[in-house]
Amino acid sequence: MRVLKLGASNIVLLLLCALYLILYVDRVNISTAAPLIQTDLRLSNTALGFAFSAFAYSYAFCQLFGGVIGDKFGARLTLCGSILIVCLATAATGAVGGLLSLFLVRVALGFGEGAALPTATHAMSDWVSAENWGFAQGVTHSFARLGNFAAPPIVVALIAWSSWRASFYILAGASLIWMVVWFWYFRDCSTDSSVRVEHSVPWLKLARRTAPATAVNFCYGWTLWLFLTWIPSFFVQNYHLDLASSALYASGVFLGGVAGDTLGGLASDRILRRTGNLGFARRSVIVVGFVGACVFLIPVVLLHDLTVSAVSLSLAFFFAELIVAPIWAVTMDVSPNYAGSASGLMNFGSAFAGIVSPFFFGFMIDFTGSWTTPFVASILLLLLGAALAFALHPERPFDADAKTAALLGVPRGAL
Repeated sequence: MRVLKLGASNIVLLLLCALYLILYVDRVNISTAAPLIQTDLRLSNTALGFAFSAFAYSYAFCQLFGGVIGDKFGARLTLCGSILIVCLATAATGAVGGLLSLFLVRVALGFGEGAALPTATHAMSDWVSAENWGFAQGVTHSFARLGNFAAPPIVVALIAWSSWRASFYILAGASLIWMVVWFWYFRDCSTDSSVRVEHSVPWLKLARRTAPATAVNFCYGWTLWLFLTWIPSFFVQNYHLDLASSALYASGVFLGGVAGDTLGGLASDRILRRTGNLGFARRSVIVVGFVGACVFLIPVVLLHDLTVSAVSLSLAFFFAELIVAPIWAVTMDVSPNYAGSASGLMNFGSAFAGIVSPFFFGFMIDFTGSWTTPFVASILLLLLGAALAFALHPERPFDADAKTAALLGVPRGAL
């Protein structure tokens, strides 16, 4: 029976990895096609940035409530519903005729993806042992960055084969395949179901407890959204590359994130096993990530050199992605009994950054005629994130979860 559980756990984790890859391909495919969309729909950089940010309005809203939907209805149905909306919104992107319709389909996509990551975290807390939460968050998010890496060449190839509109129709189909497999295989059962209890979410107390993680994730998310939305256009506009060349360079940048996500989770879990200090295991990796990303964005600002910019951006993204696994693991450490809701509150920080960052970036490019100011803003927020990381205390359990553990007579780590 133990072997079967381990096998099921690995299959669930693999399915979640595939989910993250698909979600991020569907999230960033627009950035690769953006130069063509911008020309076809006659959009300024400011208007394009406004369209980019549309996703984050609904996505941020769903971070607050998407987690509790997953907690209430279970990961099986919630993720099926989420991915169906993603599929429809992705296909609809290929039919847009102007800024308004582009904005609306991006809003719809945000609704579809909004509940997915908190609900996936809920499934992880059920199926993955607590000592491997950092690894689980790291490997799933590394597949998200693999989606970022794969999206530019895939979209360019589909555009070359047909058109930018057809690329969205085709990518929408891949989402449906995952949905069918997930619905067929996954069941909402927990290895620790004996200690799960029905309870309402103490939203105010939980929001206060996760506020430091929300603030840290905003600082990380600002730079993340810069990369997800503007990097292909950066190579096209700043270095006058064609679409295929910009996709190649953008993929190289995103490849750094694949390694960063996995290493961040492994490093955090390894430090925890060696030191037994949960706070140090999470905070140390997060701080290194912020500082490293800051250092490697500086050459992008100071030097106008294609090779230097490409390498520096890749290294900056690598360090930024070290942050992801430990910051998501923090919410699981603090409140495993409310993992979906807590992670949704935490990820609201990044989602809110997604509203502001793309629009600010596009507006400042149009206003100043330069890419320098937006990158400087990212550097400052990375430094702020490093400072705020010291307010994270994953070693201090959320009161409601601690009381539940005491009531049931089980160790906190079993929740």
